[in-house]
Amino acid sequence: MSHRPDGHPDSEQPMVYEIKIKGHLEPRWASCFDGLTITLEPSGETLLTGPVIDQSALFGLIKTVRDSGMQLLSVTRTGSAGTDVPQP
Repeated sequence: MSHRPDGHPDSEQPMVYEIKIKGHLEPRWASCFDGLTITLEPSGETLLTGPVIDQSALFGLIKTVRDSGMQLLSVTRTGSAGTDVPQP
């Protein structure tokens, strides 16, 4: 991941996030989370994974979860798109 001179991550590259939701999503929800991979976990949770262009888009996804009455369990940045190295 590259950094700007001020030490902040370079915003040109989307970050990859995992968004965990309580319960299994029905297939009809796929269009609301376009571009994210939907994984139904054996634990009964749903994991949405994929690149998110910026924080505004991330907040939009979180808003969709909230407005739909889903229970958000976690949001984790796993790295940047184009790299396979996990970020802390």
